[in-house]
Amino acid sequence: MSVVGIDLGFQSCYVAVARAGGIETIANEYSDRCTPACISFGPKNRSIGAAAKSQVISNAKNTVQGFKRFHGRAFSDPFVEAEKSNLAYDIVQLPTGLTGIKVPCFYTDAERRSVMDATQIAGLNCLRLMNETTAVALAYGIYKQDLPALEEKPRNVVFVDMGHSSYQVSVCAFNRGKLKVLATAFDTTLGGRKFDEVLVNHFCEEFGKKYKLDIKSKIRALLRLSQECEKLKKLMSANASDLPLSIECFMNDVDVSGTMNRGKFLEMCDDLLARVEPPLRSVLEQAKLKKEDIYAVEIVGGATRIPAVKEKISKFFGKELSTTLNADEAVTRGCALQCAILSPAFKVREFSITDVVPYPISLRWNSPAEEGSSDCEVFTKNHAAPFSKVLTFYRKEPFTLEAYYSSPQDLPYPDPAIAQFLVQKVTPQSDGSSSKVKVKVRVNVHGIFSVSSASLVEVLKFEENEEPMETDQNFRDLIRPVFQKMQVDQEEPHAEEQQQHTPAENKADHPGAPKDSVLNNKMDQPPQAKKAKVKTSTVDLPIENQLLWQIDREMLNLYIENEGKMIMQDKLEKERNDAKNAVEEYVYEMRDKLSGEYEKFVSEADRNSFTLKLEDTENWLYEDGEDQPKQVYVDKLAELKNLGHPIKMRFQESEERPKLFEELGKQIQQYMKVISSFKNKEDQYDHLDAADMMKVEKSTNEAMEWMNNKLNLQNKQSLTVDPVVKAREIEAKIKELMNICSPIISKPKPKVEPPKEEQKNAEQNGPVDGQGDSPGPQAAEQGTDTAVPSDSDKKLPEMDID
Repeated sequence: MSVVGIDLGFQSCYVAVARAGGIETIANEYSDRCTPACISFGPKNRSIGAAAKSQVISNAKNTVQGFKRFHGRAFSDPFVEAEKSNLAYDIVQLPTGLTGIKVPCFYTDAERRSVMDATQIAGLNCLRLMNETTAVALAYGIYKQDLPALEEKPRNVVFVDMGHSSYQVSVCAFNRGKLKVLATAFDTTLGGRKFDEVLVNHFCEEFGKKYKLDIKSKIRALLRLSQECEKLKKLMSANASDLPLSIECFMNDVDVSGTMNRGKFLEMCDDLLARVEPPLRSVLEQAKLKKEDIYAVEIVGGATRIPAVKEKISKFFGKELSTTLNADEAVTRGCALQCAILSPAFKVREFSITDVVPYPISLRWNSPAEEGSSDCEVFTKNHAAPFSKVLTFYRKEPFTLEAYYSSPQDLPYPDPAIAQFLVQKVTPQSDGSSSKVKVKVRVNVHGIFSVSSASLVEVLKFEENEEPMETDQNFRDLIRPVFQKMQVDQEEPHAEEQQQHTPAENKADHPGAPKDSVLNNKMDQPPQAKKAKVKTSTVDLPIENQLLWQIDREMLNLYIENEGKMIMQDKLEKERNDAKNAVEEYVYEMRDKLSGEYEKFVSEADRNSFTLKLEDTENWLYEDGEDQPKQVYVDKLAELKNLGHPIKMRFQESEERPKLFEELGKQIQQYMKVISSFKNKEDQYDHLDAADMMKVEKSTNEAMEWMNNKLNLQNKQSLTVDPVVKAREIEAKIKELMNICSPIISKPKPKVEPPKEEQKNAEQNGPVDGQGDSPGPQAAEQGTDTAVPSDSDKKLPEMDID
């Protein structure tokens, strides 16, 4: 099992994987850890990442980038309407009203749900959507060994993340093994892209006056200028002198050029730099901290490399900025760490994370006691997350809860609605009174709001020594299968029972809540003077979700199916292109080798014929063969290999054959040397059997005769025809010779028994230090020759030596 963290940015993305040795940011197929967030659609397949980035200008209409800003937004959103005019590609409205195209901390519920849908379409099992600044904080804190203990005052650290499209700030409190986000602030449109736009607008105006060019009317020219301005911005971060900007054949075959320096650039960016401080000030106010309470300020994100931005942040806090984290990879590393913490496959140091809700969330409902509607705020801004609350209502019929953001002025788009939740199958009590309905609302680990459950509490009352009252049989039959728990023998007046089930925190937090809610509902129930025996049961109620600006399950399944089809189409197209490239590669390879290392192994006529065939194939590739099925390329390659393989084989044989003949000659010489030693009766081989050695001599002579015969025939053979003997035949001959001769000549000598006198001495000496049994007197005197000495007897002579 592997776990990864993904930082999907506006301009680029990073992927980190958790492994046994730690967190590693992985490289793509181009050995680059930074992959452009770009997709290009061709006639038959898609290109993703760096391959798509290279088509931004050549295939501008079908290359999509910067789509992160459109997640979860309505097509009618003013932001989307404003951005459409700046896009090289078109966006369309889906049936749901969405635009058809790691999350920032300012992402709303709809945007988060959109990202979760995207993970399902991509086939990913998303364990958690993590706020970018929270991921950075985790990557910062989990490795710190000097954090204060839990009972001590926490260490407050500010994290500033300015990327290509947005600016986020958070302040976090660290204790040992604990991270708590105190507050967040952001500017959703301030980033490196805005600084690029300043340069683009400047040069559009300058080139318009200087060269009479309307650059914004040509999207390709505008994209080229944007790319050059981005490079110029990065150069100015490291160089304060005048820097040139030159583009050849920019528009209408006109070359353009201009200059820019850092000082002039910062003057043009004064309004952007003025937007750096407000989020810094806001986050301290929300966390109720002073600048002196901040331990460190950590900056990440590509745009924080702009010297003026760093200067603004440092000046505001009055301290040196910290850059201990990788500005580009900190987010993805933090996500991978969180994923490893959540995965059972990894054992990670305990580290708890408490995030916050970026916007206050309220609920609205229709009140049965009053005309109109009531509402209350269930989650305040910067409320801890994940978190859940239980609200109690008194109802006789189903009702609807409408969730919305209660501070629309802070949202990145104007619509504050989140979703509607219909609580179904609510019925009155048996006596006709309102039923108590408990509703659980929560913000989960992804930062998504939901009404997770609802339950109806049925109350049966009867006086002491009386049987409980029978409720309506149909109602009992309806709720019996879904009973969850039973509370029996609660003896309390009804008013006291009502007060007991009302959360105290809700009363304190929401004193102005309507009468129909448990938050302020003492007068809704008639008082009971008599004590009664109460029997209660809880029944789960179904909830129907009506999520705004989100695709439904049927549409999501259709997208998942379409994504699978596109993946298969991409795979088939890749295989087709690989087959085509294999043909082209073979043409170039053989054409070069026919006039090089293969020249001696092909006749002139065959070479001319084959060369002509290669040229025809090359021309075919760029004409009729430009777009053919995979099998056509496979057959074409097989046809060429039928002509080229014999030539390649003759070359390979000429390279391998001398080496193998040399090896065979060495084996023959070795065995001949052994035969000569045996005939000279040398001690090393005098134990070998004469018949076996005759077999060795015969096999060796036959091998020598075979080798000499093949060498003579091969020397007479031309290199342009197939060889007389092939390498595999020589290998087989070597193996045959070794199988016959090696077992014979490597036979070990038999073991030599010690002389008889040594045996007698060993028997007479007897055991030493009580080892072994001492033979009787008769056995010592007789000393039979056939006796076999024991192991201890064999060692005795050596043990008696001084």
